[in-house]
Amino acid sequence: MNIHEHQAKEILRDFGAPVSNGVVILKPEELNEKIKILKSKQVVLKAQIHAGGRGKAGGVKLVNKSDCENKIKDFFGKTLVTHQTGPEGKKVKRVYIQEAYDIDKEFYLSCLIDRESSKITFISSTEGGVDIESVAKKTPNKIITTKIDLKENLENEEIEDIIKIFKLDKNQKKDGINLINSLYKILIKKDASLIEINPLVITKQKKLICLDAKMNFDDNALFRRPEILKLRDLNEEEPAEIEASKHGLAYIKLNGTIGCMVNGAGLAMATMDIIKLYGQEPANFLDVGGGASKEQVIEAFKLILSDKKVKGILINIFGGIMRCDVLAQGLVDAAKETNIKLPLVVRLAGTNFEQGKEILNKSGLKILSASDLNDAAKKIVDAIK
Repeated sequence: MNIHEHQAKEILRDFGAPVSNGVVILKPEELNEKIKILKSKQVVLKAQIHAGGRGKAGGVKLVNKSDCENKIKDFFGKTLVTHQTGPEGKKVKRVYIQEAYDIDKEFYLSCLIDRESSKITFISSTEGGVDIESVAKKTPNKIITTKIDLKENLENEEIEDIIKIFKLDKNQKKDGINLINSLYKILIKKDASLIEINPLVITKQKKLICLDAKMNFDDNALFRRPEILKLRDLNEEEPAEIEASKHGLAYIKLNGTIGCMVNGAGLAMATMDIIKLYGQEPANFLDVGGGASKEQVIEAFKLILSDKKVKGILINIFGGIMRCDVLAQGLVDAAKETNIKLPLVVRLAGTNFEQGKEILNKSGLKILSASDLNDAAKKIVDAIK
C-alpha cells in the first residue's frame, strides 16, 4: 500500500526524523488558515498523487507565500501525467505546501526489504533529486548499498557505512544517525517495505532535512497496522483493484488486451511472460489463490470483463488445493451470467482436471481447451487476431 508524501513525513516526524515544515490542503478554502504556521516568504506547492515525476509534469511549483491563494487553484482538479501514472494520468485532490529552503547539497537515501538476500537494505547516494535508476546506470560509483541482518538496533559501524558517502559535519552527522535509526524502526514497527527520501538535503544553513518522502507498506501486514490502513487513499487506486481486495483476490490492472486468471503468483507471472512471448500484452495480473471458492472465481471473471480493453481471456489453473471442477463450474456460471462473447481459452491441470474439462464441454459455451501453457498462449493470441 502506498501513502502520500505528507503522510510519510508525519510518520517520519513521529519517529524523530528531521523533515520539512508543511501543511496539507484538502480544499482551497482551508489555505489561509493553515499556511499561517509556515514562516518562509516562499513556499513549494506539491501535488499529492501516488506517482513519481510530479515536478516534470507541473505538479511542483515554487511560489511566493502571498501568491498561494491564486496559484493553488490551478492544482486542484488538474490531471498530472507522469512516467508512472500511464497516459490517463491522475487527478490532484490534495496539495502539500512546504516551506522553501536554500539548498546546498542533495542526497538520495532509502531503506527497503531486499527479498533476494532477506536483509534490510539501505541505499545511499550523493546524487539526490533525480531517478536513482539513472544514477545506477550512469554513475554506479556514486551509490553505496548496505545490507543488514534483522536485529533490534543498528550498530554504530553499520550506520557509519550508510552515511559515510554524504561526508556530514559533526552536527549533521548526529541528525544523520538519528534519521537512519528512524527509518530502520519505521520499516520494522510499521511493516514498511520501502522508505525513500529523495532528496535528502543539506541547507545553506547546514541543516539536514528530508525534503521529500515516499513510503510503501506490506499489504499482507495491514491487518495488524490499522493506523497505516487509515492512511489509504482510495482515490489513488484503480477501482477494479479495490473491488478485488474486497473478495480476497490479488489483481493488478495492466495495459494489454488478454485478460488472465491464474491460481498462484508464480504461475501468473509465467502466464504473462508467455503471452508476451507470443507477441501480445497481458491486461492484468490476477491470482485467485490456491483455495478460491466458486464465488471468488465468478468475481474474478467479472473483474477481467470490466476492462474494456480486453479482447480475449486466458484461464490457466493448476489444481492443488483448488479443484479444477470447482473452477470450471465457477467459469461456466460467470460466463453465463455475463453473457461473454470474447474468445476464452482454458488450460486445466491437476486435481479433478478431467471432471473440470467435462463440465466445460457440457456447458454449451464456446471454450477453447488447451493441453499446456504454451498451447494456451498460442490459442488465445490466434483467437484475438
